[in-house]
Amino acid sequence: MTSLADRFRTWYEYERDCNAKSLAMLGSVPVERRGAAEFQKALDKMAHLVSARQRWLHRLGGWPSSPALFPAGTAPADLSALVADIEAAWVTYLARLDEQELARELEWTAADGHRYRWNVEGMLTQTFGHAWYHRGQIALLVAALGGTVVDTDYILWCKLPQLDVPAP
Repeated sequence: MTSLADRFRTWYEYERDCNAKSLAMLGSVPVERRGAAEFQKALDKMAHLVSARQRWLHRLGGWPSSPALFPAGTAPADLSALVADIEAAWVTYLARLDEQELARELEWTAADGHRYRWNVEGMLTQTFGHAWYHRGQIALLVAALGGTVVDTDYILWCKLPQLDVPAP
C-alpha cells in the first residue's frame, strides 16, 4: 500500500498528462474557429486551472504570489509556459510531501473575503477534483468548435491490464 503522500504525487502525474492532453485539444481547434468566443472561454478555463493551482500553492508557501482567479484574454501562445511553470513548482512541493505536511492546517482569506482553515490533505483533494471539473468544460468547448477531444479519464491513464482477450 502506498502512502497518501505517494498517491497525491501519482495523481499529480496523471494531472500533468491531462494538462498536456488539454493543451493538445486546444491546439486542435481549427484556425478559422479560434476567433470564436467559445475558444477564448476554453483558453481562459485552462488559464483558470493554472491560476487556481498557483493560488493553492501560494497558500501552501510554494508560489510567490496569489494571481487573479479568473484570467481573461489568455493568449494561446502563453498557456504552455504557464502550465510548465506551475507543474514544475508543484512537482517540487509534492516531492517533500509527507504525512505531517498533509495534516498541517492553514488559514487564509478567500476571494469572498471570508477567512477559512483547512488541512493540506483537503486542499490537495480540492485542487485535484477541481481540475477534472474544468477539463470537462474545456473538452465540451473544444468539441463544439470542431477540435479533437481526448478522453482524460483516470482509468485510461492507469492503463489497466486486460485479463482476457475477446474471441475473434
